[in-house]
Amino acid sequence: MHRLVAADAEPLPPLITPRVLGVDDFALYRNTYATLLVDATTRLPLTLWEGRDAEQLSRWLREHPGVEIVCRDGALTYRQGIAAGAPDAVQVSDRFHLWQGLSRRVQDIAAAHRGCLPAALPPAEEAAPAPAEATTEDAAADTRAGQHARRLFQAVHALTGSGQSYSAVARQLALDRRTVRKYARARTWQEVVRRPPRKPCTLDPYRDYLQQRWDEGEHNAMVPHQELRTKGYLGHYQRVKMAIAPLRRGLPLDQPRERPPSPRETARWIATHPDRRGLDVTHRLHRLLEHCPELKHAHDLVRRFAAMLDNRDAAPLPSWLDELSRSGLAPFAGIAGALREDQHAVAQGISTTYSSGVNEGRITDVKLQKRLMARTCWRSAPAPPHRPVCSPPPPLRGPADHGTQMISAYENLARATSTRTPTIPIEPSSFPVSEAPWKTSATHSGARRACRSICAIQFCPLPGSCRGVIVLLGGAAQGSR
Repeated sequence: MHRLVAADAEPLPPLITPRVLGVDDFALYRNTYATLLVDATTRLPLTLWEGRDAEQLSRWLREHPGVEIVCRDGALTYRQGIAAGAPDAVQVSDRFHLWQGLSRRVQDIAAAHRGCLPAALPPAEEAAPAPAEATTEDAAADTRAGQHARRLFQAVHALTGSGQSYSAVARQLALDRRTVRKYARARTWQEVVRRPPRKPCTLDPYRDYLQQRWDEGEHNAMVPHQELRTKGYLGHYQRVKMAIAPLRRGLPLDQPRERPPSPRETARWIATHPDRRGLDVTHRLHRLLEHCPELKHAHDLVRRFAAMLDNRDAAPLPSWLDELSRSGLAPFAGIAGALREDQHAVAQGISTTYSSGVNEGRITDVKLQKRLMARTCWRSAPAPPHRPVCSPPPPLRGPADHGTQMISAYENLARATSTRTPTIPIEPSSFPVSEAPWKTSATHSGARRACRSICAIQFCPLPGSCRGVIVLLGGAAQGSR
């Protein structure tokens, strides 16, 4: 493996203890995680270490006193570590994770009542199609896309009618010029959202004959299929069987079969604000909630929690938790106990503006940098300034064992510097250098996994951590092997 050294190194700037700290974890690779600390005020990462245990977090907080607010998710280990290392700090549970956890419980409840989900479908008498043009326009008007298209159509035509150009309208509405042109040239808003016509089917010329045979009492698909073959139909029997399936349910022949909503889709309906649901979804959800009292109870509890988030009011939280535990729904009872143990942090997450959004953004940067550094990077000499260079994947025969020639990642990062990105120091004991993954890398895919498990994790887990020009030395200068 190549050694990594840093050019133009300068001492690291001193670490300033933040007032608002963000704590979150991310996956290094499968079943292996690391902890990232972020200054929530400056939005800059501070440090990271492998693992997510409470002791290491509490030790860091004791070594850096002055943290007043800590934003985190609902992990028990971080909760315990913050309480031990900074007992006076206010813990804030992230609102997104709270809402996400509640939505998952709604999905579990919907899966437990899967037999009620077909009640969301419209009755057979309501499913009779109107004329094709009216059906298409009415269906488009009931969707969110249709409502948005209608508002946008009116706005574009009002501005273009006043004499403004497409470019001016695009700037005013924050749209692409081609989008403005499409709406301006449309005569009606339905033209923008109208779906393309159904592709012709080989069975279409024989649908009238199938309807005639059904009315005559022939309900076995095998018989009309054999008769159609004598008339020139070359399709499969299964297509004929699927074509007459709506007739068995009292629907028209060309009415496609509609599937009931999935538990995930039902949970999304319940979690969506009523003002943002389309008309069709509103009707379907109303039929479903009338049929299933358990889902209606879950819907009411979820909407009450959503009202607390919208109003930033945590006063109803204790009574809401009591109703959640007494709801008789097992998934809600489980999450009620966890929220009650962390009730103060949950209340802070509801009522304050702090969240873990900054943490998630920095973790996205970490993952991007990890994937970039796991790929084959530049080897040309001289390397441009402030451009990280990492080792390419080893050859198929496997890499050589350089033994003690490998330096530690912390020494490399400690000597690196940059004028653009602040330093993110890594604990010296974190990410121990190990060549075990490299010794098993006999294939190219194995070599890529080894590069990801060693190079990406130890040398460049954070954006800007290289802090300078990292040059490959493989026995000779300028990155040659």
